[in-house]
Amino acid sequence: MQGDLEAWLAAGAGTDEEFVDRIWALALRRAPEPDGRERALEKLRAGTLSRARLLEELVGSDEFGQVALLDDGVARATAERASLGRPRELLAPAASDERSLEIPWALARYRGEERVLDVGYAFAEPAYLAGLAGLGARELVGVDLAQAEVPGLRSVVADVRRLPFPDGSFDVAFCISTLEHVGRDNEIYDVDAARDDSGDEAALRELHRVLEKDGRLLVSVPTGEHDDQGWQVVRPPEDWVALFERAGFLVYEDELYVRGADGWRTASLAEARGARYNAGGPGAGAVLLAELHPDSFGGKIRLAVRDVRHRDEVRRSTVA
Repeated sequence: MQGDLEAWLAAGAGTDEEFVDRIWALALRRAPEPDGRERALEKLRAGTLSRARLLEELVGSDEFGQVALLDDGVARATAERASLGRPRELLAPAASDERSLEIPWALARYRGEERVLDVGYAFAEPAYLAGLAGLGARELVGVDLAQAEVPGLRSVVADVRRLPFPDGSFDVAFCISTLEHVGRDNEIYDVDAARDDSGDEAALRELHRVLEKDGRLLVSVPTGEHDDQGWQVVRPPEDWVALFERAGFLVYEDELYVRGADGWRTASLAEARGARYNAGGPGAGAVLLAELHPDSFGGKIRLAVRDVRHRDEVRRSTVA
């Protein structure tokens, strides 16, 4: 009884303004918009809305559903890292974009490397940035044409096609939903960069250069029917793999996902080839997630790989 009373008193403590700001940050992970904040305060003061009902409204919203989905992804990535897991065959609602897959897939594959680079962080999903900061890397560097402040991350303003780092500067790099924009029209991001239809290949070659010889690149790209949208390009799966290999990478592991009427699921090569951007929901219609290694393994055993060009084969080999 005493504990219940203390909980009731704690829930009613503080001003309505403090409660509204606190509950918005907790439930929706953002500050309330001014109009919404004022409407909630007016109702709280008039007694037509209780604090419990306001909480109910927030957690019943579609926005909260998306927050929960992304939070689930970060939580799963954390748990998978603890057991060295490599999650595959992920699922997500059709109404969500590809971030709900990219976050657990990519962040789960971090293996405690000390020097970490993220490309394109400035406009990244906050849930992803929070998960990135939560890796606990000794050195976390973000590079982008735009400037942004992220706690725990050192920001470098630079073009990924001309990185200001010496050879072998990083142990692992993340490039999540960014490569498809390199060399394209970046006006929507309010940044100015030279146009170049082969910018994605130039970026990959630079990432190959700044990675240690046994480093790794974790990358995601939209895939499906070829579609140059000006601000980004969508390529068929085989074209992306060919691009990775031209830049000197070996596809160590990859997976294709497609958005269907019932949600996101692992895709066949034929399904991924036929996907279209913004079909059935926001963002990509299919996505390719891959772990790339510089094409030198120094005696390591490669993972049993089923990449987009050998999806029906399971291969395991040792590089001498």
